[in-house]
Amino acid sequence: MQVKIPSRQEGALAWYGPELQFDTDRWVLQLDAAEISEIEAAARKIIEQGTSIVEIRKENFMLPLLGPRLQELTKQLIDGIGFGLVRRIPVERYSMQQAAIMFCGIGAHLGNARMQNGKGHVLGHVCDLDMHSDEPDVRIYQTHERQTFHTDSSDIVGLLCLKKAKSGGESLLVSAVTIYNEMLDTRPDLVRLLFDPIATDRRGEIPEGMQPFFSIPVFSWDHECLTVMYQRQYIDSAQRFDDAMRLTPEHVQALDLFDEFANNPDLNMSMQLEPGDLQFVYNHGLLHDRTGFEDWPDVEDRRHLLRLWLSAPNDRPLPAIFRERFGSIQIGGRGGIAIHGVDPCAPMEPS
Repeated sequence: MQVKIPSRQEGALAWYGPELQFDTDRWVLQLDAAEISEIEAAARKIIEQGTSIVEIRKENFMLPLLGPRLQELTKQLIDGIGFGLVRRIPVERYSMQQAAIMFCGIGAHLGNARMQNGKGHVLGHVCDLDMHSDEPDVRIYQTHERQTFHTDSSDIVGLLCLKKAKSGGESLLVSAVTIYNEMLDTRPDLVRLLFDPIATDRRGEIPEGMQPFFSIPVFSWDHECLTVMYQRQYIDSAQRFDDAMRLTPEHVQALDLFDEFANNPDLNMSMQLEPGDLQFVYNHGLLHDRTGFEDWPDVEDRRHLLRLWLSAPNDRPLPAIFRERFGSIQIGGRGGIAIHGVDPCAPMEPS
């Protein structure tokens, strides 16, 4: 069946990095003292009531001052430029438990937390575990390596920076809509190939009854929306499976051009997350990346971020093929990695 290739896309998501890099009024939400006190009070209540982190919801983490601003941020993610930075909560004065509760409580105002790996973690730890991405079951966030531009398997990904690296580890963002427009203008023959059901390696985290890879196009056009799904290393490693769709030389050329545009400084932008900063990114319209980094020699000083995968309650519909990865495409209850018999949990240490 011939796939419809949409025309050039306009709107807020079709941005170029240099236009936004220093226009921080469009994407930075600065917390004031009253809002920080409100977050701290909500976290104390969670602790006093003995509520588990996996049970945190907008309804039990009340933020009457900050909540309306977070709703505006959600609209910005879904209908606007696709990202925002909340600056900042003073993480240096909190325990890991307090910081995690505050992060999950803020995240609950943007969406419902989803499991991020086969262990059921709804709270992820992004740090170097002395692993290497060439190992077939290792995911790149567990290393110090450059991540490359990719999407996560959720509507929204959130990060809270606890500690930053000695050097490097910058966050990079690029609009998938802008990449699409550039490819359509220069090589429409190649961009068409990215609507094929390209296989992506699950890296050993395989839901019951599923293949060790999923087959979702890089670009999908559904409900008049252009949606992206991309992780180049895992696309390449999926070729080890005999049942995966074979990448032709033309497919590889299309993927290479996609990467070339993603890494073009005329398209992307960077930011350095400082301790206490919270970044939220919309996976269906943007790709994110992280530069490689050099860490501190002492373990307690090393780069450490907390991560959330969120399903937004007022999001766009997704193509049916996303069930292969998201499990469900029900708005507000989709995304993540669900393994049979694994319950959600929120570990306080990396693992």
